[in-house]
Amino acid sequence: MKNLKFYISIFLARFVRVCIKLFSKSSGTSLAGMIVLKFYPEFLKHCSKYILNEKISVTGTNGKTTTSGMLSQILIENKRHIIHNSMGANMLTGIANVFATTVLPGYRYDNCVLESDEAYLSKLYDYITLDYLIVTNLFRDQLDRYGELDTTAKKIQSAIDKNKNLTLLLNADDPLVANLGKENRKIYYGFEEIELFTKNKKSNEPSEVFNCVCGKKLQYSKTFYAQQGHYYCDCGYKRPVCNYMGYAKIYDEYIELKIKHNENITEYKLNTVGIYSAYNMLASISMALELGFNQEQIQSGLNNYKAMFGRAEKTKINGHDTIIQLIKNPTGASEVLKTVDLNSRILIAINDNFADGRDVSWLWDAEFELLKDTKNEIITSGLRADDMALRLKYAGVEKEKIKVIMDLNKAVKYVAKNCKNDEKITVLPTYTALLELKEKKGKI
Repeated sequence: MKNLKFYISIFLARFVRVCIKLFSKSSGTSLAGMIVLKFYPEFLKHCSKYILNEKISVTGTNGKTTTSGMLSQILIENKRHIIHNSMGANMLTGIANVFATTVLPGYRYDNCVLESDEAYLSKLYDYITLDYLIVTNLFRDQLDRYGELDTTAKKIQSAIDKNKNLTLLLNADDPLVANLGKENRKIYYGFEEIELFTKNKKSNEPSEVFNCVCGKKLQYSKTFYAQQGHYYCDCGYKRPVCNYMGYAKIYDEYIELKIKHNENITEYKLNTVGIYSAYNMLASISMALELGFNQEQIQSGLNNYKAMFGRAEKTKINGHDTIIQLIKNPTGASEVLKTVDLNSRILIAINDNFADGRDVSWLWDAEFELLKDTKNEIITSGLRADDMALRLKYAGVEKEKIKVIMDLNKAVKYVAKNCKNDEKITVLPTYTALLELKEKKGKI
């Protein structure tokens, strides 16, 4: 009976996907999964047997989609057949969606790479036993959904507690992440040095006060961004020694990365931007090295990696070079803002739908002051376009350079129309604005 329900679930998912393509403008990243789980709540328990080798999950506040995307591309380039929720639908319905629309009865896959929302990781582990968990970072994000940082950490820890055999690949530079998984095997990655060869070389001091387990405030000998760096306490506690030690050189158009592991040094290059991207690279490459891939195999994957939609994605709008960068919380947005070309045409689209987080007070904590010397006017769009315009005014952007166009379609057309031949476009959307932009892509 269970097998019959499983096969019916797959049929239902395929039928829903066809209907979405025929009758809907939606990308349909979760609907089929939602219907399948309503029909057969135990569906995901049956999916594990379709994965022959390592089952990998990725969570954290920022970088989940990019890290899992890079790792998946490395696996694919090396002839691994995988299941991956590549569209970034990372709640239980999104994960069920990708299994239900991908799995073929009788066929087996080498690996799965599952990006999971922090709050849904524990629910995922109720159904699938994963072999690895990569944790990228823990930043303040959507307080109306997640609460304080220690609450998010506890949610991830509760998932880890369900599987003592789970191997953790942890960002040693983040003190909250490094302390996860007391009883599990832990592998650490982190940076020894980061050199900036970019226009904006500013780095952040920790935006939060983090205390050691002894109660004292953590000190830093190096900070890379936000709370990530080399921390220590007078009691003797300090950042763990990394199994995968990173050395990065970050340029405006690309990143060079060296990784030291067991006295071996490997080198990589990727055409992407920002310190946050260097962390995503380090996490995904460390996982690939752990799985046994060599430098040549990994670089081959990176060479063919295309940025996930809206994650430092390079595209064209009306023939103009465009970069689309998702922003959703103060730490991530501030790092993105450091990479913005102030000579480009800038569009910022802010929504406050459930998936974005209803609370947009984070706009006041992000460093929009970095845009005050922009050459051209900045267009604000989306449901909270007026809030964004007000934030830019207080950030020091000249009033004459701020234009509100709430309708995103009209805003994109306006930017494209007024863009000169040699000018580039920068788009900074929140999540649901990004999805809306995706539907319009190629039509402008």
